[in-house]
Amino acid sequence: MQPDQALMEARMQAALWHPETPEGLGQAEGLDRRFAVYRNNVQHGLTRALAARFPVIERLVGAEFFTAVARLFAAAHPPASPVLSDWGEGFPSFLRAFPPAAGLPYLPEVAQLEWLRGIAFHAADAPMADPAALGAVDPARLVLRLAPAVQAFASDHPAVSIWRMNQQGAPRSAPPKGPEFALIARDAGFALLTEPLAKDQHAILTALLQGQSFAQAAQTDPTPLLALLLRHRLIAQIEEQP
Repeated sequence: MQPDQALMEARMQAALWHPETPEGLGQAEGLDRRFAVYRNNVQHGLTRALAARFPVIERLVGAEFFTAVARLFAAAHPPASPVLSDWGEGFPSFLRAFPPAAGLPYLPEVAQLEWLRGIAFHAADAPMADPAALGAVDPARLVLRLAPAVQAFASDHPAVSIWRMNQQGAPRSAPPKGPEFALIARDAGFALLTEPLAKDQHAILTALLQGQSFAQAAQTDPTPLLALLLRHRLIAQIEEQP
């Protein structure tokens, strides 16, 4: 590659994320205008891809605000691959550090919930364990391996309630105050779940996902969580420690 060509490509890559196309980007007549059209198409496509991953965030802040923040995020964190479903992991952290969103402290947590729902949707399949095997294992040595789609979510604000209130057809009401917790997963019928949890049930779920035995994880009554996991067939393996 010739030095002039390499320099031009570097300038075009940098200019792709600028709000304005630099004048004199190339010597060919009309290149600036054509590049501006290309840049706008790329930024529009990325904005819509991010909106598809974070639809409640767009609804909460409005399309105009979302477009502005999405373009800034894309400039700071452009996709590393053409698979856009893998892009956006840093969006919750970006919102947390974004001054115009400082008045909405729950916003990054709602974004994290939406990101985890995407992770659950794209998680690998796994065979479901036979619940009858629970009766054949010593409870003191029981180990539960959960489906890859299972995620534990925690927020300092009522992010779960805010997310649920912004679903199609959901009734509008004031959200509760305080932290909230949830189990996020994809069930055997490929439906995405966002199941609210009590704080102690979230602690048990987190411990199970970290590989702790059932006895180690269940510092409080595990019955509600176990019932939830069984109902949605989210236990991949039932094992007994040697």
